[in-house]
Amino acid sequence: MKTERTKTLAAVFALGGVWDTIAGLIYIFAIGTGRAIDNPEMHPFYAVFLGSFFLSFAWMQILSSLNIRRYAFSIGCLVFGRLFYVITLFCFMWIDKDFPNTFWFTGIIDLGLAVITPAIGIWAGLRPQEMFLPKIEPDQMVH
Repeated sequence: MKTERTKTLAAVFALGGVWDTIAGLIYIFAIGTGRAIDNPEMHPFYAVFLGSFFLSFAWMQILSSLNIRRYAFSIGCLVFGRLFYVITLFCFMWIDKDFPNTFWFTGIIDLGLAVITPAIGIWAGLRPQEMFLPKIEPDQMVH
C-alpha cells in the first residue's frame, strides 16, 4: 500500500468522523420537538439516542484512521451505513410530499463520503475485499 495515499485515506476517514461528531452534537443539542430543529417532529430522547450513535461512529472512524490498514473493514461498514441512510432519506423526501427537506444536505455529504472513501481506499492500494469482507485467519475462527 502506498504510504502517501494511505495518509489521504486516513485523513478522509477521520474527516467523516468529524462530520459524524458534528451531526451527533446537533442531534443531541438542537434536534427534537421544542428545539431549534423540530421538523420532522421527534421526541428529544430519540434525538439524543441517534446522536449517541453518531458519536460512536465518529469515534470508530477517528481511531480507525490512526491505523487504517488494520481497520480497513471499518470503511466498508460505514459505507453500507451511509448508503442505507442516504437511500432512506431521499426515498422519504421523494415519496412523502409532506416530509421536510431539512436534512437534504446531510444526504449529499454522506453520499459523497460513501463514494469517495472506498474510491480513495482502492487508489491507496486496498483491495475491495479488505474493506468489505473481514480477513479471518484459520486460528481465529470460532469452532
